[in-house]
Amino acid sequence: MSQRSVKSASLRLTVLIAGVMVLVSLGGLWFQYAQVARAFDARQIEALQADLDGYSALYDQRRIPALRQAMAFRAETQTGYDRVFLLLDKQHTFLGGNISTWPDGVETTAKSFTADPVQWFDYTLPNGRRSAYMGVARDLPGGFPILVATSLAQREALMADMRVTIGWAVVAMIALSMAAGWLVSRLVITRIDRVNRLADRVATGELGARIPGARSDDEFGRLEAHVHDMLDRIESLQNATARLSDNIAHELRTPLNRIRQELDQVQGQEEVVAALKGELSDTVRVFEALLDIASAEAATGDKPGLVPVNLSELCVQIFEFYEPMGEDQARAMTANIAPDLWVLGDRSLISQLLANLLDNALKFTAPGDLVTLTLSHSDNRHCLTVSDTGPGVSDDIRNRLFNQFERGTPAHGATGHGLGLALVRAISARHGAKLRILPQNKGFAVESLWPKVDPM
Repeated sequence: MSQRSVKSASLRLTVLIAGVMVLVSLGGLWFQYAQVARAFDARQIEALQADLDGYSALYDQRRIPALRQAMAFRAETQTGYDRVFLLLDKQHTFLGGNISTWPDGVETTAKSFTADPVQWFDYTLPNGRRSAYMGVARDLPGGFPILVATSLAQREALMADMRVTIGWAVVAMIALSMAAGWLVSRLVITRIDRVNRLADRVATGELGARIPGARSDDEFGRLEAHVHDMLDRIESLQNATARLSDNIAHELRTPLNRIRQELDQVQGQEEVVAALKGELSDTVRVFEALLDIASAEAATGDKPGLVPVNLSELCVQIFEFYEPMGEDQARAMTANIAPDLWVLGDRSLISQLLANLLDNALKFTAPGDLVTLTLSHSDNRHCLTVSDTGPGVSDDIRNRLFNQFERGTPAHGATGHGLGLALVRAISARHGAKLRILPQNKGFAVESLWPKVDPM
């Protein structure tokens, strides 16, 4: 897994966890805010209803004079307009209270056994300030309207303080949620990344790689155990296959060589003997190639035994060896080799890789075609390319050419068994090089990207 994708997954998981926590917290805070507002309104309405019931009882007992006297006393002793009250006569003339006019939109109801309806209104006070109120009003027996109301300023101040507190709580919750989400996501991603790092190592050929340390008794630990069991099985099967191929090649090569030696004793049938010896030699070469492939694949990912190699110098040597062959076969050959590029590798195996690529290019081109060897530096890798202007290969076989015994159509009856590129793939994997066939409008090109090392 790339570092960018790890960070992306970690970020998504962090945001998801933080988002869920913030949404749940916001839901709880909104519910608490609504509950406080309802409780405050309920207490205010209860107090207003008690005031109105008190004035109504005083009217029932002692009529209008006593009620006017009580309102006048309250108006003189009360400071401000947090609570307003008003009593009018039947013609809506002022009788008492601390405001003089009836608020617009406020209606009165006759006394009943149910609570008076709460009404909300704005009112311009005697000091010129306009304020919001909620109140209750009714008609006293005889048709006298009475109003008791309380200012919403205290309620708004309380709610504003709560909104500020909730705002800071949300900020703190977001910060804590992001921190908690980051911590949880890092724990999850770290455990997943252990498996991904192992997969990366296995992909480069280290079948013996395993996740270090003890495994926890949870889902991740069980996942790691299953991955280890799977890799053990794959490694066992591959080792068995490699041993089988190695044993077959070794066991058959010896009797084939013995048969060839016996043919040397046959007299009088030189043409038949020569043909048989050629077939035997070809068969031995196939076994030797299979042994080389098995040996390279078995050593994939094994760093010991690799030393710094001057790839530029080696490319020049191999190219100079094959250049006369190209001229003899009427192929044009050119090289573009950057100097002093080093890799960590096995010199003989890299030589065999270069030889196979150039031999393959000469084999699958026609006279007059061009074969090019290029070595250049790209980012942190060295780019080795062997290309030609021959007929190329069809798309259906292109992706199978690195498999054993897969081959294109050789030019002019050249022989082959489809093991050259398979050995190139095995040697590239042995050195951690990335190998691919480049798309070409004409011809064929193989690119191999090698990890660089510092010059000696």
